[in-house]
Amino acid sequence: MLPVLYRQGLRVHYPSQTAAPSRGFPDFLLRAPAANAADPESSSTTEISDSDDEEDTTNQAAPTASPAASETVQPAQPAPHASPHISRTVPQLEAQETSEFAAPVVAPVSDLSPHTEEGEGDICAICFEPWTTAGDHRPSALRCGHLFGFTCIQRWIKSAGTAAKCPQCNKKAKRSDIVKLYVTRLRALDNSEQESLKRALEHEQSLRRKAELESAQDKLRLQVVTNQCGQMQKELQELRSLMSQTGRSSISSASSSSSSSSLLPGPSQRADGSRAGQYGFSKAVLMSQTGGCRVLAYCEPLSCLLASQPSPHSTLVPGCGVKKMSVVNMKASQYVPIHSKQIRGLSFNRQNDSLLLSAALDNTIKLTSLLTNTVVQTYNTGRPVWSCCWCLDNSNYVYAGLINGSVLVYDTRDTSTHIQELQPLRSRCPVASLCYVPRAASSSFPCGGLIAGSLEGGCFWEQVNETTYRPHILPLETSGCTDIQVESETRHCLITYRPGEGRGYSCTCTLMLK
Repeated sequence: MLPVLYRQGLRVHYPSQTAAPSRGFPDFLLRAPAANAADPESSSTTEISDSDDEEDTTNQAAPTASPAASETVQPAQPAPHASPHISRTVPQLEAQETSEFAAPVVAPVSDLSPHTEEGEGDICAICFEPWTTAGDHRPSALRCGHLFGFTCIQRWIKSAGTAAKCPQCNKKAKRSDIVKLYVTRLRALDNSEQESLKRALEHEQSLRRKAELESAQDKLRLQVVTNQCGQMQKELQELRSLMSQTGRSSISSASSSSSSSSLLPGPSQRADGSRAGQYGFSKAVLMSQTGGCRVLAYCEPLSCLLASQPSPHSTLVPGCGVKKMSVVNMKASQYVPIHSKQIRGLSFNRQNDSLLLSAALDNTIKLTSLLTNTVVQTYNTGRPVWSCCWCLDNSNYVYAGLINGSVLVYDTRDTSTHIQELQPLRSRCPVASLCYVPRAASSSFPCGGLIAGSLEGGCFWEQVNETTYRPHILPLETSGCTDIQVESETRHCLITYRPGEGRGYSCTCTLMLK
């Protein structure tokens, strides 16, 4: 038997090589103080082994039990079935061995929950078994997007037949909708919060763009209003200076003519005894170098006259339009293109919305905003239009006099076609002029209606209701009438004739009675 020498070591021998070590120290552990008392100078332990198993255990435990061992002697072959002997140890190694053989630490349930949650997306919703990367139970998707095992969803659809539905969303499904997914690992990322934030961002961006657009529009409106305000202030100053100049000259002329005018009532006196104004030529304004101006209209909200004329730049902007002229300084300002052919009629309503109604030979009547100088509505008449006017009792209706003598009634809210046609009573001469008389304009002539003038005379269409018109032939000359205008309060009608045999241009003032 050969002794085995260890320093600061601990050895435990087991009867056989297959015996498992104990989780704690054995009960037969001999403490170091007894050995120290027998041999105070020695710091090692001598042990005799009687079995081959002890030798194998010694060879395996020596490096781990005592890392600081300085020398080792191989023992002789001992006899089998020898009882184990315990070597001397130190208190520090007891603590080390206790920590090595301590009970295993069990992880809390909270640490395993993420794996459990991840596993929920790896199982089939029909059989609750995990998917496989190959074989018949690989993940497969329907058209709706839900995932199942291939064999499970195939049997599910086959058993349901033509009424098969998705097990999760109940959408119709069929066998051809099954698509195999070739993936090694499938995991769905929860991006619902990201998508909601993206939608919120897009909503905020749309609101911001809308706010920026409204801000730009408001700035443009402010600029337009500022320019109009400056222009009106300038025109007001010019008007005040003009009024101050004309006021001084009128005082001298009125004093000189007061004696003669007070003796006899001349044409300057009205029928009710009130005096009329004195008119005289003031100034001539050139509207077009090439001519072609045909009709005039006055826009009260903008204090300007409109004259129809051909385009001054026919090569760039062909057609016809109107030119504005301020009545404050009597200066022509700008040209507004409207029609493609000659304009035959212009009219304004009483709404003060600066909408101009125009009629032309291009088979159309149009509504043009003078605030923006753009055409806002077009009505196709099918024939050349010679005249037009507004209904002063209802601004939603307009009238168009055609070349065949008919008068078409339009509703501005319906651009498809006219709502009524007034057929001529006499020959089909072009309607040269239209003028509307409002209802109850005078106690002696309370009825309202439309006066249509042609080359063969005039006709008054009395408006009984919104859809019924009663015609009345006016006692006028039967040739050469070019225009009829009515002053509704005094019931005076001004008729213009073209030159005829033995006469030039002439005007007739007629008093209309019921």
